[in-house]
Amino acid sequence: MSYTTPSNKALVPFVSVDHMMQLIHSVGLPDMLRALALYIEADFKRWDAFDKTPRVANHSETGVIELMPTSDGETYGFKYVNGHPKNMSEGLQTVTAFGLLADVGTGYPVLLSEMTLLTALRTAATSALVARNLAPQGATTMAMIGNGAQSEFQSLAMMAIAGITHVRLFDIDPAATAKCAQNLANTGLVVTSCDTPQEAIEGSQILTTCTADKAYATILTDNMVGAGVHINAIGGDCPGKTEIAPAILQRGDIFVEYPPQTRIEGDIQQLDPDHPVTEIWEVLAGKTPGRTNDKQITIFDSVGFAIEDFSALRLVRDKVEGTDFFHPLDLLADPDDPRDLFGMTMRAKP
Repeated sequence: MSYTTPSNKALVPFVSVDHMMQLIHSVGLPDMLRALALYIEADFKRWDAFDKTPRVANHSETGVIELMPTSDGETYGFKYVNGHPKNMSEGLQTVTAFGLLADVGTGYPVLLSEMTLLTALRTAATSALVARNLAPQGATTMAMIGNGAQSEFQSLAMMAIAGITHVRLFDIDPAATAKCAQNLANTGLVVTSCDTPQEAIEGSQILTTCTADKAYATILTDNMVGAGVHINAIGGDCPGKTEIAPAILQRGDIFVEYPPQTRIEGDIQQLDPDHPVTEIWEVLAGKTPGRTNDKQITIFDSVGFAIEDFSALRLVRDKVEGTDFFHPLDLLADPDDPRDLFGMTMRAKP
């Protein structure tokens, strides 16, 4: 068989950025977010089935490059993702990503996908899924502090999954807030642009922080946070990068994805290594309570975990099957004789 005519065994479905955008519009953004939440919840409920490891991070002075692997014993998945805050000033994305699913039995990849968009979607879906379980009952308003690339996804996921109707925006860059407010116009959300983080928090039951600076920071100070709120802290995601004052963490009940990773990367890196936390899968699986009273401060110290990406890739694989939202990519060598890779190479000589 000529190399120019690859067999089906050589072809792997590849979902490009364009395909992902087509898929989102075909499904509908609210339904896509809700579907992601369902897949993530289903996988968290079978937590013990997964091989779990903190992501493998390569840090530099300008950012971080990470690999996030996991497997449920039948399917293996990983994501490549970077985080470079300085990119924005150069007209580049702060975060880019791609991911892969493979069959554990053969090791053959079964899906390759862009994940810059998909990561934004799964991060928002995870936040809203957790908020639905931890936020005060009847919560209607979210403060969105940090109005960068993730802010619209967070806001719309909270509306689609957690039922909020109002979002109050703040960013140190007014242009970012104006961008977010414009993008959220006509979505059904009531949007208020604020001049200070304190103003954004007024009347908000959910406080989301999503800032990009790779530095110890205090976006929420102790005096800003009263009783009975849910904090969705998603900006702190590597060593030396935080958003929440330690005093708030001490007052609240903290929920995390995977403690060995969050204690290194999350806001709880500021606390003692044995500070008590609850793994969010236990709440989703009904093994432990989430919010227990109206005065409680619940904190989701989210850094992103590989199982969430695995869930997102599973959803994409299911959604693109039978559609035109992928390209068959000639990714795998498939010689007629598996032992004759050299012969296949020579036969391809022009």
